[in-house]
Amino acid sequence: MAAPMEVAVCTDSAAQLWSCVVWELHSGANLLTYRGGQAGPRGLALLNGEYLLAAQLGKNYISAWELQRKDQLQQKIMCPGPVTCLTTSPNGLYVVAGIAESIYLWEVSTGNLLVILNRHYQDVSCLKFTGDSSHFLSGGRDCLVLTWSLCSVLQVDPSRIPAPRHVWSQHTLPITDLHCGFGGPLARVATASLDQTVKLWEISSGELLLSILFDVGIMAVTMDLAEHHMFCGGSDGSIFQVDLCARPTQRERSFQPEQDPGKVFKGHRNQVTCLSVSTDGSVLLSGSHDETVRLWDVQSKQCIRTVALRGPVTNASILLAPVGMLSSDFRPSLPLPRFNKHLLGAEHGDEPRGGGLPLRLGRHQQNVLGGQDQLRVRVTELEDEVRNLRKVNRDLFDFSTRIITRPAK
Repeated sequence: MAAPMEVAVCTDSAAQLWSCVVWELHSGANLLTYRGGQAGPRGLALLNGEYLLAAQLGKNYISAWELQRKDQLQQKIMCPGPVTCLTTSPNGLYVVAGIAESIYLWEVSTGNLLVILNRHYQDVSCLKFTGDSSHFLSGGRDCLVLTWSLCSVLQVDPSRIPAPRHVWSQHTLPITDLHCGFGGPLARVATASLDQTVKLWEISSGELLLSILFDVGIMAVTMDLAEHHMFCGGSDGSIFQVDLCARPTQRERSFQPEQDPGKVFKGHRNQVTCLSVSTDGSVLLSGSHDETVRLWDVQSKQCIRTVALRGPVTNASILLAPVGMLSSDFRPSLPLPRFNKHLLGAEHGDEPRGGGLPLRLGRHQQNVLGGQDQLRVRVTELEDEVRNLRKVNRDLFDFSTRIITRPAK
């Protein structure tokens, strides 16, 4: 039996020749390309080894391709607004997307929108599932990282607002990336932020295990499968390797590149946007705003391959190639359904179920319905006002962030 093939899956913001390219990791040979749209950062996901999903940059839909569709026709999953980040559960049952400050969770088999979570105060920037699909994590521009139990979210009483299992608020600037290790509910989670720190957490207890301070903002973070090393991509193009098993262990420490230059990968000319490690931990893949994807030998810190793209790299990850990528006659087990944009029973214009309205309405009933129409209009006006206030708040937050993170002259 042949060994599993590792592939690199990459997207850039230009998408002149293709939306997504798949190439063999070690030879660099192109295997597949997918066309149609521009995938946004943290917006690429593999669904059940059968479909490739890409949240379109600044648009309110997700593109979906069958992995071996010859005619390359994409399906469009329409969403209530532009998708800022996207992930799928490893068991292939759920799709989760960040839309503004809300988190939308769909069931793949039916396309039903199961729940909308509203616990972030700014745009959601990244989403990750645990390996057993029991939990997912969300990071936002509001500096918060939330841990959600999928079971609790789906079984919550409709009269109650779903609550996260953990709220991690120790970061002081927007969250840029998340990485979830192995172990399901016992996994460790790495969070990166513009506040120049990377923090390591434990899902089971919610405790902070480690906090590392760097000289630059951290834009991407990942770990090898054994979780011996953590790799952190900086806003200056450097990639830092942190040894998690080094002693003595301190909960808070600073990374000093001048004291340990053998732990820094140098080659990118602009900020690193994404990182991924091979299964055996020997190779690191990085993408950058300098429009290149680089493959590094972890032990020597040398770049062994550079692939030039047509725009800033938005996604780059190493995957074990699913059967659908390698078999030309592969077809998905089930077609994707139409994904609903509204919760069940909450579509605009739907009347309450359970009894319904009488077929003939008296004057009093007509007055009641008129009052309901006025209430509906008033609610719409208030929702518009809330959206405007959120936009003003978001603009003020972005302005403050730019001032705080502006390099000193």
